[in-house]
Amino acid sequence: MTENVIILGSGPAGLSAAIYASREGFDPLLISGPAPGGQLTLTTVVENYPGFADGIMGPELMENMRKQAERFGTRFIEGIVTKVELEGKMKKVYVGEEEFDAKAIIIATGASTRWLGIDSEKKFIGKGVSSCATCDAPFFKNKRVVVVGGGDTAMEDSLFLTKFAASVTIIHRRDEFRASKAMAKKVLENSKINVIWNSKIDEILGEAKVNGVKIRNINTDEATQMPIDGVFVAIGNMPNTDLFKNQLELDDAGYIKTNEEVLTAIEGVFVAGDVADRIFKQAATAAGSGVKAALKVREYLNE
Repeated sequence: MTENVIILGSGPAGLSAAIYASREGFDPLLISGPAPGGQLTLTTVVENYPGFADGIMGPELMENMRKQAERFGTRFIEGIVTKVELEGKMKKVYVGEEEFDAKAIIIATGASTRWLGIDSEKKFIGKGVSSCATCDAPFFKNKRVVVVGGGDTAMEDSLFLTKFAASVTIIHRRDEFRASKAMAKKVLENSKINVIWNSKIDEILGEAKVNGVKIRNINTDEATQMPIDGVFVAIGNMPNTDLFKNQLELDDAGYIKTNEEVLTAIEGVFVAGDVADRIFKQAATAAGSGVKAALKVREYLNE
C-alpha cells in the first residue's frame, strides 16, 4: 500500500500536521517515534498555548491533539523509524524491517534537550527543573533560580528570568562565557545575576520539588550547597536529524535547512517544528509550522 503522506513525529508539529492532512482526506500515517507526544509530555502546566485560559497539563494537551487527529482519520504506528530513503518520486520509511512507501513525507522529529546527565535531574523535571525559560519563568516569580550553561541560550534565559525571579545564578564550567561578547556584557552588568565560575552541579536536592543544589568547583574539587527553587538547564538542544544526515542539507548545528519554512531541497519532503527551528522552539510555533507543512503537502499532492 502506498500512503499519501507519512508524518514522522508525534509532538505539536506532527499532530497539527496530522489534523490538517486528515481533514483534507489524505488519510495520513503517523509514526510516533521514541518519545510519543514530544517534549511537552515532560512538562506540567502549559500556560502559553492559545485557547486554555487556565492552562493545561502538557501530557493532557498532547493526548487531546492525538484524539483530534484520530477523529479525522489519522492512523498511528507506535514505533521508531530506523531508515528513510527520500530521493525519488516514492519515499520509503522503515520501522525495523517493515517498509512503508509514501508520496510525501513530513519530518517532525523535533529536538531533544541536552540534559546534565545526573540522576537527580530526571526526578525533578517538571518539579523545579526546566529546559525552557520562556515557558516556565512565570512559575518562579520572586524565587531563586540557577541557570546552567555559558552560551547565548544561557545568557538569553538568564536575562529573561530576571523579569520574574528574585535572583538568578549562572553556573558555568569555565572561567569565561562562550556566548557573544554583547550578550555576556548584558548578563555581567545585570545586578540580579550572579555567576559561579569553573563549577558544575553534582546533585539537585529536594523532596517533592527542588529546594537546593550541590555545586562542585572543578579546579579545587570543593563542594558547596546552595538553597534555590529552580534549575534551568541551558546547554543546548540536539535536533533529531541523524536519520537524514546524508540525504538532507543540515546547518552547522544539525537542524534541517528549509525554504519557505517547511520546504526541503527534495520534492515531496517537508519539515515542521523544532527539527528545523533553532530560534523559537515553542509548542505554538511548532503547531503552526505543522499546519503549514500539511497545507504544502495538499498543494503538492493535488499537483
